[in-house]
Amino acid sequence: MKVYQDLCVKHKTFRERSETVDLAVEISLQPFEAFKPDGVILFSDILTPLQGMNVPFDIVKGTGPIIFNPVREMDDIKSITPLEPEKSVPFVGESLKILRNEVGNEATVLGFCGAPFTLASYIVEGGTSSNYKIIKKMAFDSPKVYEALMNKLTDAVIEYTRYQADSGAQVVQIFDSWASEFSPADFSVYCLPYLQRIVAECKKTHPHV
Repeated sequence: MKVYQDLCVKHKTFRERSETVDLAVEISLQPFEAFKPDGVILFSDILTPLQGMNVPFDIVKGTGPIIFNPVREMDDIKSITPLEPEKSVPFVGESLKILRNEVGNEATVLGFCGAPFTLASYIVEGGTSSNYKIIKKMAFDSPKVYEALMNKLTDAVIEYTRYQADSGAQVVQIFDSWASEFSPADFSVYCLPYLQRIVAECKKTHPHV
């Protein structure tokens, strides 16, 4: 949309646009104001919660996500801190609350998050990858390390999903963008149990989301 492209000229980085409440709200509402769809999606990124987990990153135009310190050993995993979204990413909650008030009953407010495997793929590989060899090698050859990382990320996704729901999101989509790197059989071992835990835990506290 031209209105978005015009805004990008003034606010050049994705993180500025997605982590500044006024900008995130404005961008989220642009499609709604133009087309009046039945849903409004928060303008954000699946990597946003990493900044609250001691995993420094950036999103570079033309390159994509960059993880400055890839996580590949058990000691690296120990350095990942529990996510407290209300403290580390308060702009997400503030943006959702404003969106909920802005659209009222005219549209559903949608939040989203990255699935544990997709988040793990980025932070282990150091960014995007053509083959995801490092994360798959970890899963197959270092199962204890892989499980420790996935459990830590699963805990974070649960907290982040609940936070979005508490802030006004009526639907929260979980993106597992790179799960297709696994065969269906491997997916059931290395991805599915963590997704099931997220849904089960979030349904306990937010059964209607």
